[in-house]
Amino acid sequence: MTDNTLYHALVLNLHQPAGNLEHLLAYNEPEARDILLAMERIPRTLRNEQEFGRLHLSLSGTLLETLNHPEFQNRASGIVDCDALLDQLGSQQAIELLGTGYYYPVLPLVPPADWEAHLERWQRCARRLFPNSGIEGFWPPEMGFCMEMIPLLRRCGYTFVLVDSEHVQPVTPMGWEALRYRPHVARFGDDEIVVIVRDRELSSLQANGTDLDGFLREIQARTQDCDFTPLVTTCSDGENGDWFRNATPGGNFWDAFYQPLLNQVRAGASMLRPVFIRDYIEQFGVFGEVTVGSGAWNTGWNDGRDFMQWAGTQAQKNALTRLDEVSQAVQAALQDATSIGSRNPELLNLLEEAHWRVLRSETSCNFFWGDAWVMRCHADLDQACECLERANACFA
Repeated sequence: MTDNTLYHALVLNLHQPAGNLEHLLAYNEPEARDILLAMERIPRTLRNEQEFGRLHLSLSGTLLETLNHPEFQNRASGIVDCDALLDQLGSQQAIELLGTGYYYPVLPLVPPADWEAHLERWQRCARRLFPNSGIEGFWPPEMGFCMEMIPLLRRCGYTFVLVDSEHVQPVTPMGWEALRYRPHVARFGDDEIVVIVRDRELSSLQANGTDLDGFLREIQARTQDCDFTPLVTTCSDGENGDWFRNATPGGNFWDAFYQPLLNQVRAGASMLRPVFIRDYIEQFGVFGEVTVGSGAWNTGWNDGRDFMQWAGTQAQKNALTRLDEVSQAVQAALQDATSIGSRNPELLNLLEEAHWRVLRSETSCNFFWGDAWVMRCHADLDQACECLERANACFA
């Protein structure tokens, strides 16, 4: 190895579907408390770790919408100061934010005509809440990625995207260590973007709980034959599961894993060094070219390769088919309104509601939880169709 340092990019994802935290706060306050405190623990832990702490953080638009809503802030005030939480997440030097889709859809499964709206709505929200944050990286919801997304990501200003190791194949000849532990370029047409490869197995350890010494031994075993300085990237949810929600001192990711890691780094006792992805790229550059197969991250019982978690049952498939049909109808109505130059406020408001309801119906949770949640997709599509019917009367 050319350098004994092992660089580690830590990525956490925070997402709650629209209305979920509000519902939990009303009907299951202990769970809502656990989720909110798991989020609050992030900036509290990193507050005094600006020198060595490094975290990439994705927050879905629906979560940001909830945390920023005055009524929810008031209801949750006895648990967490949501306004202060948002301020800390956006201002701490140890945290870099990642872009994502506003309603958190599995992008390869939803109509491409809707992709841009998801990304632009999230960016508008982020500019309002985090005006001083320069956001370079993109977190695909559920790590659902396909090469066709690259041109849009570049138009939106993103320079790198996180992808799962299961789906990456080399174009440039390279060994598996270089494929997994170096940044690469992926190209679609005339556009290219840097891809950062998530180590699936190490990420599972991060998500489910692991002791620091065992984690370090596993990283060293995986990188021992590297003739370059590796970038090891681990990605997981940051507020789900006992490992992140456990409030017992010493019993969660931050107390039992990350704080001890930073203590070792500070003492010069660890070869693992937390790093921001952009800083690694600036220092070590990008290695080769890869292709990325369509797929998502693993969900424990599905490997993400064929999106079976979100599209495996007939009910899920039927909902996705209907979603595509209603999306096309809404897109056509929006184009018609633009072509005739309509300024009818009733028409425009109806089309806007139809549009956001279609986008919200695409939330990954509506499909992740199988038939139990798929009716939430249909409920939004029903409302979108009703708006379209009323809008058609305005065209007459």
